Formats: sequence, C-alpha cells, structure tokens
Amino acid sequence: MALRTTTIGVVSATLIAGTTLGLAPAAQASTTAGVRFVDIAGDGGTILKANVITPAGAADTRSFPLIVLPTSWGLPQVEYLTQAQKLANSGYVVVSYNVRGFWQSGGEIEVAGPPDVADASKVIDWALANTPADAQKVGMAGMSYGAGISLLAAAHDNRIKAVAALSGWADLIDSIYSGRTQHAQAAALLDGAGTLTGRPSAELQQVFKDFFSSNLSKEPDLIAWGKKRSPQTYIDQINTNGAAIMLANGWGDTIFPPNQYVKFYEELTGPKRLEYRPGDHATAEVTGLFGLPNDVWTDTGRWFDHYLRGEDNGIDREQPVQLKSRSTGGYEGYPDWKSVAATRKKIALAGSTTIRANVDSGANGGVIFLSSILDQIAQLPPMASIPLLPRRWAAVWQSEKYASAQQVRGTVKLHTTVTATKESGTLVAYLYDVGPLGLGKLVSNAPYTFHGQTPGKPFGVDLELFSTAYDVPAGHRLALVVDTVDPLYIEHNPSGAQLTFSSPEHDPSYVSVPLRKQ
Repeated sequence: MALRTTTIGVVSATLIAGTTLGLAPAAQASTTAGVRFVDIAGDGGTILKANVITPAGAADTRSFPLIVLPTSWGLPQVEYLTQAQKLANSGYVVVSYNVRGFWQSGGEIEVAGPPDVADASKVIDWALANTPADAQKVGMAGMSYGAGISLLAAAHDNRIKAVAALSGWADLIDSIYSGRTQHAQAAALLDGAGTLTGRPSAELQQVFKDFFSSNLSKEPDLIAWGKKRSPQTYIDQINTNGAAIMLANGWGDTIFPPNQYVKFYEELTGPKRLEYRPGDHATAEVTGLFGLPNDVWTDTGRWFDHYLRGEDNGIDREQPVQLKSRSTGGYEGYPDWKSVAATRKKIALAGSTTIRANVDSGANGGVIFLSSILDQIAQLPPMASIPLLPRRWAAVWQSEKYASAQQVRGTVKLHTTVTATKESGTLVAYLYDVGPLGLGKLVSNAPYTFHGQTPGKPFGVDLELFSTAYDVPAGHRLALVVDTVDPLYIEHNPSGAQLTFSSPEHDPSYVSVPLRKQ
C-alpha cells in the first residue's frame, strides 16, 4: 500500500507538471473551465474516483456533449487532464475516472469484465444527472485499457454515439496469445503493473498463473475468459447500436499487435476510421497527455466534433484508413483495408531445411517497448546479420535484389510445410530488409505454436505476420528467417526437438508480401 501510494504521487505529479509546463496556453484557458474531483458509485456501489471538467458557461441552461474517459491500465485519474481541459474548452463535459481495482478506486481488477462495462454506464448515468451533459450526445475514449472498455461499453450501452479507441484491443486472445503462443513480456508487464498499482482479483491471479504455466488443460478456460472481454465478440451489438468508431494503433504495438484491429474494423458497418503509425503500445499518443502536439489526439477531437457536435470538419469525407509508414513521414489514405496492398509478391521457400530447437539463433523481435520506440524515433528496428545467423538453429530464405523500392503495406503471410520430431513445438517467423552488407532490419514477425502433431508426419502451417508499413530500399532484398526461441514469447519446444521445413511440389511453400501500388 505504501509503495502504491508513493507511485500515485509520482505519476500524478508528473502528469500535472506536464499539463502546467508543457501546455501553458491551454492551462491558462482551462481557468475558464470548472474542474471537480468526485466519487462516483459504479456497479454494485463500488466507488470510482473521477474528475469532471465542464465548459465555461456551464452554469446556464445549455447542455453539452459528454465524453467519458476510462483510465489506462495502471495510470491514475489525472491521466487525461490536459486533453480533458482541451475538450472542455471546446464545449464538452468530460468525466475521467479511474477504473475499478486501480489506484484509489474501489473493487478489484476485472480486466474489462462485466463490472467494468457496467461501471461505464454508471458513470454516464452520473454525468447526465449531475452535469449539463446532453443524453443524446455521449462519447467515450481512452488509451489502452480505456480503449477496450470504451469499445465494450459501446456494445452494451446504445447511448454511446462515438468512440475513439487508442492503442486498444478488439480480440484479447489474438493480442497476447496469437499463434497459440503466450506473449510473455507483454503479459508480465501487465501483471507487474497491475500488482504495483492495483488489486488483482483472485480470478485474474489464477488467469496469469495458468497463462504462464502453459497448462494446456486450462487453455479452453483462458480462451473463454478472453473472448468474454473482447469487443470482437460483440461486433453485432456494436453495429446494431451504431456508434461511430475510430481505431488507432502503432505498427510495433507489443501488447495489442495491429492485426486484431483490422478484422474488427472490416466488420464494422457504421461510421469508422482506422489509423496506424510507427511506435509501440500507446507511444504514438502519449505525448498528447503532456500537452504536446499530437496527431492522434487531434483526430480524436475532430472525430467527436463531427459525430457529437455535428461540425462539418471534413473528417467523414477523408479516406477512412490512414497509415503512416515506418520509413517515411507522410500519411497515406485508403478507402478500405484491402486497398492498402495493391499487389502481392511471393518469395518461394524452396528446398528442405532442418533446424534444431531450444536455442535463440540471434534473430528476434527485440525488447518490449524499447525496440519499437527506437524504430519510431530513429528508424532503428531490431537487427541481425543474416549471413552470420547459425543455420543449425535458423532457417533462412532470401529474395533477389530489388531494382526499385518495395513498399510493404499490410499483412505478410507465410505458408509452409513442417515436419517435427516431437508432438509440440514453437516456431517464430521474421521478415528482414537486408542491405548490401547482409545486415537485416526487422520488418515484421509472429510466433506459431502447435500441439498434438504426429512426430515425423508433415503438416501445413499458415501464419500471418504482424501488419506493417515499411519501405525496402532499391538494391536491398527481403529475407525470411525462422527459428524456435524469442524472448518475447513462451516457447513449447521439447528438449532435442527438430523442425524440418519443406516445399512439396503439390503444395509449394512461400511468403506472400503485400505491396503498395508503385
């Protein structure tokens, strides 16, 4: 408790200092907006600590659009103070609340379970009863945990007319258990932050225990637990309620990889927008919390201005899919996701290659947060010397040198045939941009785990690597590397296991690379 209280003070002071020092004009303007710290009774009477910011003139008879901001995992209720002040100065009532189980709010961490969804509706109820908020103009937004809760709330409360889900998730299982592989560093970070800043429920503690223990008998329970907390599960309800949904994520998000947002976006039938930028989890929007210029928060404001205030700002006429390449500074607009990749180029994975398991070859996805932030800031993704990778532990295929730049856009797909010496195993696929000296820069990666295979019997593997936007320079080539160990993931290779990759004549192996129209 003492450690948690100290952390509250440090984080809160940092955010408030950022508001004061990093956004002087807005801080001065915010004196015209009323700020209150309040207690709100959530589901079952659980007290949620919240702050309310109302526009200037809120004491008169006018009503204002309402925006509700649930906090991110592990952050205190002052997280959104700067952005809330901006929104209030633009004419919104803003209520930001600490989700249950964290910091000074009551209850236990439910991981966007039914109590969290019910809390969101209770906060809306409170705001409509205690502020000059317009019941016909309700929006929700948040980063990370707040994004997921906002999407889930939109499925269960038809009063919500617009949502901005920033660095969130649509499918919790496909986020931290993609390819049937535990994303170890991501889950450990969530577990540690939850323990430090909140009170994990007994159910959550058991979930993490089962997750890290790799107990296959618990897999159905873990999947059911995750699906219950996934907006993708409630896509029909979200579409029926008709909220305008804006989704934003980073290409290198190591907690909620970009792929799972794509499927969700494609199935939305109401007004929608999808944005991708370089960066890791929430790093593309975090500067906005300190009042610095930020494209994600700017678009969030424009989204609400149009769909809650009715402002004709043109956001509904822009191309709804907006991408920013990891290699260039500009934005690219597309009418839909399938238009992102105009063509696909296949790289044949010919021959038969056998590798031994249990050893990291040197090809890996980097370190959570650090690697993608370096890529975001300095265009320095994880690297590996492709010629020096030990072929005993890494299978390597390379394309020809490209005469012109190749603009990779979308989701790289791997198809191959694997023969294992054990019934279980894990492989990790990496796509590298290889320069003239053989130094490879990571373009994308993804893990794949199998269980219950017959040793010595070939089986097919289809794997989608994490979606990305990356430009391969002219004179470079692409390389696919496959090994069996990566610090980002929990591997399931028995001691002494071997994997053989082959390309049968009737079912050739390949990597399909999506390319933007040249």
